[in-house]
Amino acid sequence: MSEKEIISRLKKIVQPYVQRPEGLENFRESTSFIGDLEINSANLVDVVLDVEDEFDIEIDNDSMEGMQTVGDAKKIIQQKLA
Repeated sequence: MSEKEIISRLKKIVQPYVQRPEGLENFRESTSFIGDLEINSANLVDVVLDVEDEFDIEIDNDSMEGMQTVGDAKKIIQQKLA
């Protein structure tokens, strides 16, 4: 799966939880889930669950804590798919 495809699928996953829609316009690896998209911590858990379902992977607590940006999430997904 290409990096572009992972990021595209991530964008669709986070869209319902975004409190700051302008953050989606510049959605890239450096985009922060909390800072740029203003996704609260409770919804971030929902994002992780949705990512697990979408990519058919399991994300452990350590990985979840490291998922601060789109790039972090992409790397975790790539590692779990490998």
